[in-house]
Amino acid sequence: MIVIDQLAYYRPGPKANSPTRLNVDVCIYGGTSAGVIAALQAKRMGLRVALVAFGRHLGGLTASGLGATDIGNKSAIGGMSREFYRAVGEHYGGDEPDGSKWTFEPHVAENIFNHWIEKADIPVFYEHCLDSVVKKEQQITEIIMENGASFRAKMFIDATYEGDLLARAGVSYHVGRESNDTYKETLNGIHFGSPYHNFKAWVSPYVIEGDPDSGLVFGVTNDAPGYQGQGDSSIQAYNFRICLTHVPANRMPFPKPPNYNPDMFVLLSRYMKAGVWDALKLHLPMPGGKTDLNNFGGFSTDFIGHNHGWPEGDYTTREAIFQEHVRYNLGMLYFLSNDDSVPVSIREEVRQWGLPKDEFKETGGWPHELYIREARRMVADVVMTEHHCRGYQVAEDSIGLAAYTMDSHNSRRMAIDGRCVNEGNVEIAPAEPYPISYRAIVPKREHCTNLLVPICLSSSHIAFGSIRMEPVFMILGQSAAAAAAIALRESIAVQDVKYEELRSELIAGGQILE
Repeated sequence: MIVIDQLAYYRPGPKANSPTRLNVDVCIYGGTSAGVIAALQAKRMGLRVALVAFGRHLGGLTASGLGATDIGNKSAIGGMSREFYRAVGEHYGGDEPDGSKWTFEPHVAENIFNHWIEKADIPVFYEHCLDSVVKKEQQITEIIMENGASFRAKMFIDATYEGDLLARAGVSYHVGRESNDTYKETLNGIHFGSPYHNFKAWVSPYVIEGDPDSGLVFGVTNDAPGYQGQGDSSIQAYNFRICLTHVPANRMPFPKPPNYNPDMFVLLSRYMKAGVWDALKLHLPMPGGKTDLNNFGGFSTDFIGHNHGWPEGDYTTREAIFQEHVRYNLGMLYFLSNDDSVPVSIREEVRQWGLPKDEFKETGGWPHELYIREARRMVADVVMTEHHCRGYQVAEDSIGLAAYTMDSHNSRRMAIDGRCVNEGNVEIAPAEPYPISYRAIVPKREHCTNLLVPICLSSSHIAFGSIRMEPVFMILGQSAAAAAAIALRESIAVQDVKYEELRSELIAGGQILE
Protein backbone atom coordinates (compact mmCIF):
# COMPACT_ATOMS: atom_id res chain seq x y z
CA MET A 1 0.00 0.00 0.00
CA ILE A 2 0.99 3.66 -0.26
CA VAL A 3 3.83 4.49 2.12
CA ILE A 4 2.35 7.73 3.40
CA ASP A 5 5.29 8.91 5.50
CA GLN A 6 7.50 8.69 2.39
CA LEU A 7 5.00 10.36 0.05
CA ALA A 8 5.63 14.06 0.44
CA TYR A 9 6.72 17.13 -1.43
CA TYR A 10 8.48 18.72 1.55
CA ARG A 11 10.22 17.16 4.50
CA PRO A 12 11.57 19.88 6.80
CA GLY A 13 14.73 18.84 8.56
CA PRO A 14 17.12 20.25 11.15
CA LYS A 15 20.20 22.30 10.39
CA ALA A 16 23.18 20.13 9.56
CA ASN A 17 25.93 20.03 12.17
CA SER A 18 28.53 20.42 9.45
CA PRO A 19 26.66 21.88 6.48
CA THR A 20 28.05 21.60 2.98
CA ARG A 21 30.14 24.54 1.78
CA LEU A 22 30.91 24.18 -1.91
CA ASN A 23 32.43 26.48 -4.52
CA VAL A 24 31.94 25.48 -8.18
CA ASP A 25 31.76 26.98 -11.64
CA VAL A 26 28.08 26.23 -12.22
CA CYS A 27 25.42 25.48 -9.63
CA ILE A 28 22.20 23.99 -10.96
CA TYR A 29 19.19 24.12 -8.68
CA GLY A 30 16.53 21.61 -9.65
CA GLY A 31 16.77 17.84 -10.18
CA THR A 32 14.40 17.92 -13.15
CA SER A 33 15.24 16.48 -16.56
CA ALA A 34 16.45 19.95 -17.56
CA GLY A 35 18.65 20.10 -14.47
CA VAL A 36 20.22 16.71 -15.18
CA ILE A 37 20.96 17.57 -18.81
CA ALA A 38 22.34 21.00 -17.86
CA ALA A 39 24.69 19.36 -15.36
CA LEU A 40 25.91 16.85 -17.94
CA GLN A 41 26.46 19.51 -20.61
CA ALA A 42 28.38 21.73 -18.17
CA LYS A 43 30.58 18.79 -17.16
CA ARG A 44 31.22 17.90 -20.82
CA MET A 45 32.47 21.46 -21.29
CA GLY A 46 34.97 21.03 -18.49
CA LEU A 47 33.20 22.89 -15.71
CA ARG A 48 32.99 22.07 -12.03
CA VAL A 49 29.32 21.39 -11.38
CA ALA A 50 26.97 20.93 -8.43
CA LEU A 51 23.45 19.61 -8.97
CA VAL A 52 21.20 20.59 -6.07
CA ALA A 53 17.86 18.76 -5.93
CA PHE A 54 14.82 19.70 -3.85
CA GLY A 55 13.61 16.10 -3.58
CA ARG A 56 14.99 12.58 -3.39
CA HIS A 57 14.99 11.73 -7.08
CA LEU A 58 16.35 12.95 -10.39
CA GLY A 59 14.52 13.38 -13.67
CA GLY A 60 11.41 15.33 -12.70
CA LEU A 61 8.21 14.19 -14.40
CA THR A 62 10.13 12.18 -16.99
CA ALA A 63 11.03 9.81 -14.15
CA SER A 64 7.77 10.23 -12.23
CA GLY A 65 5.07 8.77 -14.44
CA LEU A 66 5.18 10.83 -17.64
CA GLY A 67 6.38 7.88 -19.66
CA ALA A 68 4.34 8.55 -22.80
CA THR A 69 6.32 11.49 -24.12
CA ASP A 70 4.45 14.58 -25.30
CA ILE A 71 6.33 15.18 -28.53
CA GLY A 72 4.67 17.35 -31.16
CA ASN A 73 7.28 16.57 -33.81
CA LYS A 74 10.05 14.03 -33.26
CA SER A 75 12.30 15.62 -35.87
CA ALA A 76 12.53 18.75 -33.72
CA ILE A 77 14.21 16.91 -30.84
CA GLY A 78 18.00 16.80 -30.92
CA GLY A 79 21.04 17.02 -28.70
CA MET A 80 21.15 15.30 -25.34
CA SER A 81 17.37 15.18 -25.26
CA ARG A 82 17.49 12.85 -28.26
CA GLU A 83 20.33 10.94 -26.58
CA PHE A 84 17.96 10.21 -23.70
CA TYR A 85 15.34 8.70 -26.02
CA ARG A 86 18.04 6.68 -27.76
CA ALA A 87 19.10 5.35 -24.36
CA VAL A 88 15.49 4.35 -23.76
CA GLY A 89 15.59 2.62 -27.14
CA GLU A 90 18.74 0.75 -26.16
CA HIS A 91 16.85 -0.62 -23.17
CA TYR A 92 13.74 -1.74 -25.06
CA GLY A 93 14.61 -1.74 -28.74
CA GLY A 94 13.99 1.53 -30.55
CA ASP A 95 10.92 2.48 -32.57
CA GLU A 96 12.80 5.01 -34.74
CA PRO A 97 15.53 4.41 -37.35
CA ASP A 98 18.08 6.05 -35.04
CA GLY A 99 17.08 3.77 -32.16
CA SER A 100 14.91 6.26 -30.27
CA LYS A 101 11.87 5.16 -28.29
CA TRP A 102 9.31 7.52 -26.79
CA THR A 103 7.44 5.44 -24.21
CA PHE A 104 9.06 3.97 -21.12
CA GLU A 105 8.55 2.85 -17.55
CA PRO A 106 9.39 5.43 -14.87
CA HIS A 107 12.19 3.40 -13.28
CA VAL A 108 13.92 3.05 -16.65
CA ALA A 109 14.05 6.82 -17.08
CA GLU A 110 15.34 7.38 -13.55
CA ASN A 111 17.99 4.68 -13.99
CA ILE A 112 19.25 6.35 -17.18
CA PHE A 113 19.54 9.74 -15.50
CA ASN A 114 21.23 8.27 -12.43
CA HIS A 115 23.66 6.27 -14.55
CA TRP A 116 24.61 9.30 -16.63
CA ILE A 117 25.19 11.47 -13.55
CA GLU A 118 27.23 8.78 -11.80
CA LYS A 119 29.31 8.10 -14.92
CA ALA A 120 30.04 11.84 -15.24
CA ASP A 121 30.98 11.97 -11.54
CA ILE A 122 28.68 14.93 -10.86
CA PRO A 123 27.89 15.52 -7.17
CA VAL A 124 24.17 15.59 -6.38
CA PHE A 125 22.79 17.08 -3.19
CA TYR A 126 19.34 15.67 -2.48
CA GLU A 127 16.62 17.19 -0.27
CA HIS A 128 18.19 20.63 -0.29
CA CYS A 129 15.46 23.25 -0.06
CA LEU A 130 16.39 26.78 -1.12
CA ASP A 131 16.21 29.32 1.68
CA SER A 132 17.90 32.48 0.40
CA VAL A 133 20.01 33.97 -2.35
CA VAL A 134 23.03 36.23 -1.84
CA LYS A 135 23.74 38.79 -4.55
CA LYS A 136 26.43 41.36 -5.19
CA GLU A 137 24.96 44.00 -7.45
CA GLN A 138 23.48 42.04 -10.40
CA GLN A 139 25.30 38.78 -9.71
CA ILE A 140 24.26 35.83 -7.56
CA THR A 141 27.24 34.85 -5.43
CA GLU A 142 25.74 32.16 -3.23
CA ILE A 143 22.56 30.19 -2.56
CA ILE A 144 21.80 29.00 0.96
CA MET A 145 19.64 26.00 1.85
CA GLU A 146 17.32 25.49 4.81
CA ASN A 147 19.69 22.87 6.22
CA GLY A 148 22.53 25.41 6.28
CA ALA A 149 24.35 24.18 3.17
CA SER A 150 25.63 26.85 0.82
CA PHE A 151 26.77 26.79 -2.79
CA ARG A 152 28.94 29.49 -4.29
CA ALA A 153 29.30 29.63 -8.06
CA LYS A 154 30.11 31.90 -10.96
CA MET A 155 27.02 30.80 -12.87
CA PHE A 156 23.62 29.52 -11.72
CA ILE A 157 20.85 27.69 -13.55
CA ASP A 158 17.30 27.60 -12.21
CA ALA A 159 16.01 24.20 -13.37
CA THR A 160 12.98 24.06 -11.05
CA TYR A 161 9.40 23.79 -12.24
CA GLU A 162 8.46 26.70 -9.97
CA GLY A 163 11.19 29.28 -10.65
CA ASP A 164 12.14 29.44 -6.97
CA LEU A 165 15.71 30.56 -7.61
CA LEU A 166 14.83 33.28 -10.07
CA ALA A 167 12.18 34.65 -7.69
CA ARG A 168 14.53 34.79 -4.71
CA ALA A 169 17.16 36.42 -6.93
CA GLY A 170 14.85 39.34 -7.65
CA VAL A 171 14.21 38.48 -11.30
CA SER A 172 10.91 39.69 -12.75
CA TYR A 173 8.25 37.08 -13.41
CA HIS A 174 4.53 36.57 -13.93
CA VAL A 175 2.02 34.12 -12.44
CA GLY A 176 -1.31 33.44 -14.09
CA ARG A 177 -2.83 34.18 -17.45
CA GLU A 178 -2.07 37.45 -19.16
CA SER A 179 -4.90 39.18 -20.97
CA ASN A 180 -4.94 38.82 -24.73
CA ASP A 181 -4.25 42.54 -24.89
CA THR A 182 -0.92 42.21 -23.05
CA TYR A 183 0.94 40.68 -26.00
CA LYS A 184 -1.79 41.08 -28.63
CA GLU A 185 -2.64 37.36 -28.58
CA THR A 186 -5.93 35.56 -29.25
CA LEU A 187 -5.75 32.48 -26.97
CA ASN A 188 -4.53 33.87 -23.64
CA GLY A 189 -6.54 34.74 -20.55
CA ILE A 190 -9.95 33.34 -19.67
CA HIS A 191 -11.03 30.89 -22.35
CA PHE A 192 -14.45 29.37 -22.96
CA GLY A 193 -15.60 27.35 -25.91
CA SER A 194 -13.07 24.54 -26.15
CA PRO A 195 -14.72 21.27 -27.22
CA TYR A 196 -12.22 19.28 -25.18
CA HIS A 197 -12.22 18.31 -21.50
CA ASN A 198 -15.57 19.80 -20.62
CA PHE A 199 -18.86 18.28 -19.51
CA LYS A 200 -20.65 16.61 -22.41
CA ALA A 201 -23.86 16.36 -20.41
CA TRP A 202 -25.75 18.72 -18.12
CA VAL A 203 -24.48 18.18 -14.58
CA SER A 204 -25.94 20.15 -11.69
CA PRO A 205 -23.32 21.86 -9.49
CA TYR A 206 -25.62 22.08 -6.46
CA VAL A 207 -25.76 19.87 -3.37
CA ILE A 208 -29.43 19.26 -4.10
CA GLU A 209 -29.62 18.95 -7.84
CA GLY A 210 -31.31 21.95 -9.40
CA ASP A 211 -31.48 23.90 -6.12
CA PRO A 212 -29.02 26.86 -5.99
CA ASP A 213 -29.96 27.54 -2.36
CA SER A 214 -28.51 24.16 -1.30
CA GLY A 215 -24.97 25.32 -2.01
CA LEU A 216 -22.28 24.03 -4.34
CA VAL A 217 -20.82 20.54 -4.35
CA PHE A 218 -17.10 20.02 -3.76
CA GLY A 219 -14.83 21.49 -6.40
CA VAL A 220 -17.24 24.02 -7.90
CA THR A 221 -16.98 27.77 -7.34
CA ASN A 222 -19.37 30.64 -7.89
CA ASP A 223 -16.61 32.82 -9.37
CA ALA A 224 -17.66 35.48 -11.83
CA PRO A 225 -17.03 33.97 -15.27
CA GLY A 226 -15.22 37.02 -16.60
CA TYR A 227 -14.88 37.59 -20.30
CA GLN A 228 -13.01 35.86 -23.11
CA GLY A 229 -9.36 36.92 -23.11
CA GLN A 230 -9.40 38.57 -19.68
CA GLY A 231 -6.25 38.09 -17.62
CA ASP A 232 -6.36 36.56 -14.16
CA SER A 233 -4.18 34.78 -11.58
CA SER A 234 -5.43 31.28 -12.41
CA ILE A 235 -3.07 28.55 -13.58
CA GLN A 236 -3.79 25.36 -15.43
CA ALA A 237 -4.61 22.30 -13.33
CA TYR A 238 -2.09 19.84 -11.90
CA ASN A 239 -2.40 16.10 -11.51
CA PHE A 240 -0.22 13.04 -11.03
CA ARG A 241 0.81 11.15 -14.15
CA ILE A 242 -0.17 7.81 -12.67
CA CYS A 243 1.57 4.63 -13.75
CA LEU A 244 -0.94 1.76 -13.81
CA THR A 245 -0.64 -1.90 -14.72
CA HIS A 246 -3.07 -4.63 -15.74
CA VAL A 247 -0.59 -7.47 -15.14
CA PRO A 248 -2.06 -9.44 -12.20
CA ALA A 249 1.29 -10.53 -10.75
CA ASN A 250 2.48 -6.92 -10.63
CA ARG A 251 -0.81 -5.23 -9.75
CA MET A 252 -1.79 -3.80 -6.35
CA PRO A 253 -5.39 -2.68 -5.72
CA PHE A 254 -5.94 1.03 -5.17
CA PRO A 255 -5.76 1.71 -1.42
CA LYS A 256 -8.05 4.13 0.38
CA PRO A 257 -6.12 7.40 0.85
CA PRO A 258 -5.90 9.13 4.23
CA ASN A 259 -8.95 11.25 5.02
CA TYR A 260 -10.78 9.79 2.05
CA ASN A 261 -13.94 11.75 1.28
CA PRO A 262 -16.33 10.37 -1.37
CA ASP A 263 -18.05 13.77 -1.51
CA MET A 264 -15.11 14.91 -3.63
CA PHE A 265 -16.56 12.78 -6.44
CA VAL A 266 -20.25 13.71 -6.43
CA LEU A 267 -19.85 15.41 -9.81
CA LEU A 268 -18.14 12.33 -11.24
CA SER A 269 -21.01 10.15 -10.00
CA ARG A 270 -23.59 12.47 -11.57
CA TYR A 271 -21.61 12.59 -14.81
CA MET A 272 -21.60 8.80 -15.09
CA LYS A 273 -25.33 8.70 -14.32
CA ALA A 274 -25.83 11.19 -17.15
CA GLY A 275 -24.31 8.59 -19.47
CA VAL A 276 -20.69 9.71 -19.82
CA TRP A 277 -17.84 7.43 -18.73
CA ASP A 278 -14.47 8.73 -19.90
CA ALA A 279 -12.55 9.69 -16.74
CA LEU A 280 -9.85 7.06 -17.36
CA LYS A 281 -9.96 7.13 -21.14
CA LEU A 282 -6.48 8.59 -21.62
CA HIS A 283 -4.49 5.44 -20.85
CA LEU A 284 -1.29 5.90 -22.83
CA PRO A 285 0.37 2.47 -23.30
CA MET A 286 3.90 1.93 -22.04
CA PRO A 287 6.12 -1.15 -22.00
CA GLY A 288 5.74 -3.79 -19.31
CA GLY A 289 1.94 -3.91 -19.38
CA LYS A 290 1.76 -0.38 -17.94
CA THR A 291 0.12 2.90 -18.84
CA ASP A 292 0.66 6.58 -18.23
CA LEU A 293 -2.76 7.78 -17.02
CA ASN A 294 -3.51 11.42 -17.82
CA ASN A 295 -6.54 13.69 -17.57
CA PHE A 296 -9.41 13.29 -20.02
CA GLY A 297 -12.90 14.74 -20.28
CA GLY A 298 -15.07 16.82 -17.98
CA PHE A 299 -14.07 15.11 -14.73
CA SER A 300 -10.81 13.22 -14.46
CA THR A 301 -7.41 13.38 -12.77
CA ASP A 302 -6.94 17.17 -13.10
CA PHE A 303 -7.72 18.74 -9.71
CA ILE A 304 -9.10 21.90 -11.28
CA GLY A 305 -8.73 25.13 -9.32
CA HIS A 306 -6.97 23.62 -6.31
CA ASN A 307 -3.41 24.52 -7.27
CA HIS A 308 -3.54 28.29 -7.55
CA GLY A 309 -1.59 28.76 -4.33
CA TRP A 310 1.34 26.60 -5.47
CA PRO A 311 3.60 28.99 -7.45
CA GLU A 312 3.94 31.62 -4.73
CA GLY A 313 3.29 29.30 -1.78
CA ASP A 314 5.92 28.49 0.80
CA TYR A 315 7.03 24.89 1.16
CA THR A 316 4.48 24.12 3.87
CA THR A 317 1.67 25.49 1.72
CA ARG A 318 2.84 23.42 -1.22
CA GLU A 319 3.03 20.29 0.93
CA ALA A 320 -0.65 20.76 1.86
CA ILE A 321 -1.58 21.20 -1.81
CA PHE A 322 0.50 18.14 -2.72
CA GLN A 323 -1.33 15.96 -0.17
CA GLU A 324 -4.71 17.25 -1.36
CA HIS A 325 -3.80 16.15 -4.88
CA VAL A 326 -2.81 12.72 -3.57
CA ARG A 327 -6.13 12.47 -1.77
CA TYR A 328 -8.00 13.54 -4.89
CA ASN A 329 -6.18 11.43 -7.50
CA LEU A 330 -5.86 8.27 -5.42
CA GLY A 331 -9.31 8.87 -3.96
CA MET A 332 -10.85 8.96 -7.43
CA LEU A 333 -9.33 5.59 -8.31
CA TYR A 334 -10.48 4.12 -5.01
CA PHE A 335 -13.96 5.62 -5.52
CA LEU A 336 -14.29 4.17 -9.02
CA SER A 337 -13.17 0.76 -7.77
CA ASN A 338 -15.36 0.53 -4.68
CA ASP A 339 -18.22 3.03 -4.35
CA ASP A 340 -21.74 1.64 -4.63
CA SER A 341 -22.83 4.65 -6.70
CA VAL A 342 -20.48 3.55 -9.47
CA PRO A 343 -22.04 1.13 -11.98
CA VAL A 344 -20.82 -2.44 -11.48
CA SER A 345 -19.45 -2.61 -15.03
CA ILE A 346 -17.26 0.44 -14.41
CA ARG A 347 -16.05 -0.86 -11.05
CA GLU A 348 -15.05 -4.12 -12.68
CA GLU A 349 -13.29 -2.27 -15.50
CA VAL A 350 -11.30 -0.09 -13.10
CA ARG A 351 -10.34 -3.07 -10.92
CA GLN A 352 -8.51 -4.55 -13.87
CA TRP A 353 -5.92 -1.85 -13.18
CA GLY A 354 -3.74 -1.19 -10.17
CA LEU A 355 -0.51 0.32 -8.96
CA PRO A 356 2.64 -1.50 -10.10
CA LYS A 357 4.71 -3.28 -7.46
CA ASP A 358 7.92 -2.60 -9.37
CA GLU A 359 7.55 1.20 -9.68
CA PHE A 360 8.03 3.88 -7.01
CA LYS A 361 8.84 1.25 -4.40
CA GLU A 362 9.69 3.92 -1.84
CA THR A 363 6.11 5.24 -2.01
CA GLY A 364 4.19 2.02 -2.62
CA GLY A 365 3.65 2.42 -6.34
CA TRP A 366 2.56 6.07 -6.31
CA PRO A 367 4.52 8.74 -8.25
CA HIS A 368 6.75 10.88 -6.07
CA GLU A 369 6.25 14.12 -8.02
CA LEU A 370 3.18 16.21 -8.77
CA TYR A 371 2.82 17.41 -12.36
CA ILE A 372 3.54 21.13 -12.06
CA ARG A 373 2.34 22.15 -15.49
CA GLU A 374 2.87 25.85 -14.91
CA ALA A 375 4.04 28.13 -12.13
CA ARG A 376 6.16 31.29 -12.39
CA ARG A 377 7.29 32.47 -15.81
CA MET A 378 10.18 34.89 -16.10
CA VAL A 379 9.64 38.23 -17.84
CA ALA A 380 12.76 38.99 -19.86
CA ASP A 381 13.65 41.24 -22.78
CA VAL A 382 12.11 38.68 -25.13
CA VAL A 383 8.82 36.97 -24.26
CA MET A 384 7.78 33.90 -26.24
CA THR A 385 4.16 34.36 -27.31
CA GLU A 386 1.43 32.95 -29.50
CA HIS A 387 3.02 34.89 -32.39
CA HIS A 388 6.09 32.65 -32.19
CA CYS A 389 3.95 29.50 -31.98
CA ARG A 390 2.01 30.46 -35.10
CA GLY A 391 5.11 31.48 -37.03
CA TYR A 392 4.09 35.15 -37.25
CA GLN A 393 7.28 36.07 -35.38
CA VAL A 394 10.52 34.04 -35.60
CA ALA A 395 13.31 34.12 -33.01
CA GLU A 396 16.62 34.71 -34.76
CA ASP A 397 18.70 33.40 -31.83
CA SER A 398 17.32 29.87 -31.66
CA ILE A 399 18.54 27.55 -28.90
CA GLY A 400 16.10 24.75 -29.72
CA LEU A 401 12.69 24.04 -31.15
CA ALA A 402 9.25 23.58 -29.65
CA ALA A 403 6.53 21.82 -31.62
CA TYR A 404 3.69 20.80 -29.30
CA THR A 405 0.14 22.09 -29.31
CA MET A 406 -0.59 25.30 -27.41
CA ASP A 407 -2.00 23.19 -24.61
CA SER A 408 -3.56 24.70 -21.52
CA HIS A 409 -5.54 22.49 -19.17
CA ASN A 410 -8.60 23.89 -17.44
CA SER A 411 -8.04 26.48 -14.71
CA ARG A 412 -11.49 26.84 -13.13
CA ARG A 413 -14.67 24.82 -12.53
CA MET A 414 -17.75 27.01 -12.09
CA ALA A 415 -21.52 27.04 -11.80
CA ILE A 416 -22.93 28.92 -14.80
CA ASP A 417 -26.65 29.07 -15.55
CA GLY A 418 -27.36 26.08 -13.32
CA ARG A 419 -24.81 23.71 -14.81
CA CYS A 420 -21.17 22.77 -14.17
CA VAL A 421 -18.64 24.27 -16.61
CA ASN A 422 -14.86 23.92 -16.86
CA GLU A 423 -12.92 26.93 -18.11
CA GLY A 424 -9.42 27.40 -19.49
CA ASN A 425 -8.76 24.49 -21.85
CA VAL A 426 -7.00 25.37 -25.11
CA GLU A 427 -5.58 22.91 -27.66
CA ILE A 428 -4.37 24.61 -30.83
CA ALA A 429 -1.49 23.19 -32.87
CA PRO A 430 1.33 25.48 -34.04
CA ALA A 431 1.94 25.85 -37.75
CA GLU A 432 5.25 23.95 -37.51
CA PRO A 433 8.19 23.54 -35.11
CA TYR A 434 9.37 26.99 -34.09
CA PRO A 435 12.60 28.32 -32.50
CA ILE A 436 12.93 29.43 -28.89
CA SER A 437 14.95 32.59 -28.32
CA TYR A 438 18.12 32.56 -26.24
CA ARG A 439 16.96 35.85 -24.73
CA ALA A 440 13.90 34.05 -23.33
CA ILE A 441 16.07 32.06 -20.89
CA VAL A 442 18.17 35.07 -19.83
CA PRO A 443 16.91 37.59 -17.23
CA LYS A 444 16.91 41.30 -17.83
CA ARG A 445 20.42 42.64 -17.31
CA GLU A 446 19.37 44.92 -14.46
CA HIS A 447 18.03 41.93 -12.53
CA CYS A 448 20.77 39.30 -12.87
CA THR A 449 23.77 38.68 -15.11
CA ASN A 450 24.77 35.13 -14.16
CA LEU A 451 21.50 33.18 -14.15
CA LEU A 452 19.84 31.08 -16.88
CA VAL A 453 16.29 29.72 -16.70
CA PRO A 454 15.49 26.77 -19.00
CA ILE A 455 12.09 25.79 -17.52
CA CYS A 456 10.36 28.90 -16.16
CA LEU A 457 11.51 30.86 -19.18
CA SER A 458 10.10 34.14 -20.43
CA SER A 459 6.83 33.18 -22.06
CA SER A 460 3.18 34.07 -22.08
CA HIS A 461 0.77 31.56 -20.57
CA ILE A 462 -0.47 30.29 -23.90
CA ALA A 463 2.98 29.94 -25.50
CA PHE A 464 4.27 28.17 -22.39
CA GLY A 465 1.51 25.62 -22.94
CA SER A 466 3.36 24.60 -26.11
CA ILE A 467 6.92 24.92 -24.80
CA ARG A 468 6.38 23.12 -21.48
CA MET A 469 7.22 19.60 -22.67
CA GLU A 470 9.92 17.44 -21.09
CA PRO A 471 11.97 16.93 -24.31
CA VAL A 472 12.04 20.71 -24.77
CA PHE A 473 13.08 21.28 -21.15
CA MET A 474 16.02 18.93 -21.75
CA ILE A 475 16.91 20.83 -24.93
CA LEU A 476 16.83 24.15 -23.08
CA GLY A 477 18.82 22.74 -20.17
CA GLN A 478 21.61 21.78 -22.55
CA SER A 479 21.54 25.18 -24.24
CA ALA A 480 21.56 27.02 -20.90
CA ALA A 481 24.65 25.12 -19.73
CA ALA A 482 26.45 25.76 -23.01
CA ALA A 483 25.76 29.48 -22.69
CA ALA A 484 26.97 29.44 -19.08
CA ALA A 485 30.23 27.82 -20.17
CA ILE A 486 30.82 30.43 -22.87
CA ALA A 487 30.06 33.27 -20.45
CA LEU A 488 32.55 31.82 -17.96
CA ARG A 489 35.22 31.26 -20.57
CA GLU A 490 35.01 34.88 -21.69
CA SER A 491 34.23 36.42 -18.28
CA ILE A 492 31.07 38.09 -19.54
CA ALA A 493 27.45 38.38 -18.51
CA VAL A 494 25.01 35.83 -19.91
CA GLN A 495 23.36 38.71 -21.78
CA ASP A 496 26.62 39.30 -23.67
CA VAL A 497 27.12 35.78 -25.01
CA LYS A 498 27.58 36.08 -28.79
CA TYR A 499 24.88 34.08 -30.47
CA GLU A 500 27.05 32.79 -33.32
CA GLU A 501 29.46 31.32 -30.79
CA LEU A 502 26.59 29.73 -28.85
CA ARG A 503 25.01 28.45 -32.05
CA SER A 504 28.24 26.72 -33.08
CA GLU A 505 28.49 25.05 -29.67
CA LEU A 506 24.89 23.87 -29.81
CA ILE A 507 25.19 22.46 -33.33
CA ALA A 508 28.34 20.62 -32.26
CA GLY A 509 26.25 19.17 -29.41
CA GLY A 510 23.61 17.85 -31.80
CA GLN A 511 20.96 20.49 -31.15
CA ILE A 512 18.38 21.15 -33.88
CA LEU A 513 17.88 24.89 -34.16
CA GLU A 514 15.74 25.36 -37.26
